[in-house]
Amino acid sequence: MDDKHFLQKAIEKARESLAQGGFPAGAIIVKEGKIIGEGVSLGYKVNDPTGHGEIVSIRMACANLKTADLSGAIFYTSMQPCLMCLGASVWSNISRIVFACAKDRVVDDYYGGHYDPAQINLELSRPIEMVHMKEFEEESLSVVREWEKNNHL
Repeated sequence: MDDKHFLQKAIEKARESLAQGGFPAGAIIVKEGKIIGEGVSLGYKVNDPTGHGEIVSIRMACANLKTADLSGAIFYTSMQPCLMCLGASVWSNISRIVFACAKDRVVDDYYGGHYDPAQINLELSRPIEMVHMKEFEEESLSVVREWEKNNHL
């Protein structure tokens, strides 16, 4: 299984999040070819501002492995991670992030403001390898647009 397979699964998680009334973002974490964590973004639905799909999947992966160190793990996200999720990726030692939809394709409000996650990543003491798989961007963006339509945005 490769990046395309796992990124497709993250987009499926975004659809699952949308179907459950959440924000259209999904994430999975893979280590040694196995999914060790997955999450949907139900934060505001359950009154938890940290309930992003990425955070949920980090929590699950750490619980499954019984460690806070996810070195060697790869994050697959339907959308480029926000500051909080990038920070959690750093603290959990995620090695690589593969994402479908870039931040600049959606409204800054979804990310808490106007900033460049890629630039912030480069300024970290241990930048994470970031891979934007543009061939999946429109598919991921279509889930976001459906959420916007459902929420009259």
